[in-house]
Amino acid sequence: MKRNHYLNWDEYFMGVAKLSALRSKDPQTQVGACIVNEDLRIVGIGYNGLPKGAEDDLFPWKNEGEWLETKYPYVVHAEANAILNATQAVKNASIYVTLFPCNECTKLIIQSGIKEIVYESNKYKDTVEHKAAIKMLEAANVKTRQIKVGELTYAKVS
Repeated sequence: MKRNHYLNWDEYFMGVAKLSALRSKDPQTQVGACIVNEDLRIVGIGYNGLPKGAEDDLFPWKNEGEWLETKYPYVVHAEANAILNATQAVKNASIYVTLFPCNECTKLIIQSGIKEIVYESNKYKDTVEHKAAIKMLEAANVKTRQIKVGELTYAKVS
């Protein structure tokens, strides 16, 4: 008889996104992304961080103040990193993200051919950037759905 309490696909892929988020060095917001093709195979993962080769300690991580003294001009978002790290084309894929994508990442998602966004948090839903993202996603027929994945528990396998 099979085990009854195991992760479904959404829990599994969001779990990978959450695990990826733990690699982020951002002290305020850690975001992870996991791209899954139509065969339910992971083809790309990413987290928010500095570009390759940029030393983490040489750049600011603040989220307030003069623009060049904040993280915003320097950090690559998790979705962009997942697309750039993809091992194959992501056309018709789904992207699992711990935070709903910003308008800039939305453009990349649409342009890359991803057809579904599965997200957990939507803390910026009242911003103009979110409204722009939604407008683009609707125009491009990209599906979105929110899921809640609590603390993942690991059953001991004997």
